Amino acid sequence: MNTAQKTEAIELLKEKFSQYSNFYITNTESLSVAQVSKLRRVCFEKNVEMKVAKNTLIKKALQGLNDEKYAGIYESLNGVTALMFSDSPKEPAVIISSFRSEEKNEKPVLKAAFIGEDIFIGDNQLVNLKNIKTKNELIGEVIGLLQSPARRVISALLNNAEKKGETAVAE
Repeated sequence: MNTAQKTEAIELLKEKFSQYSNFYITNTESLSVAQVSKLRRVCFEKNVEMKVAKNTLIKKALQGLNDEKYAGIYESLNGVTALMFSDSPKEPAVIISSFRSEEKNEKPVLKAAFIGEDIFIGDNQLVNLKNIKTKNELIGEVIGLLQSPARRVISALLNNAEKKGETAVAE
């Protein structure tokens, strides 16, 4: 790879890091070509972009954007690295978990994840990332909580009206 190609790759990575507020850094080493193809296909179906890049290029791209914001991630940049970019903070975690279950494999391994402004380091964070609620899920919960008191009032009024109707019939 010559200098121009490296510069182009770094600029492409910078675009991706700027475009997405959520990305995962995974290790796909020891996965077969068929398994990597299957993982890419699943990512594509779930609107998750998967890119493989050299660790030094990833680090230079992150440093070019904001050195301090991503500082905690740099230690995770070793071995074979595949990046997963997503608008959803939890979709890559769900993909990784389900892929592991289907393939009965420990790979891909989560090295790190950058969600919003938070950094998650290590494969043991996968369960926490899977349980993150998306914006739509949180909105749904808030709407449900707001509707709950109104439903109780309506239910109580209907119950009260039915009891009055039963009392009138019994007399």
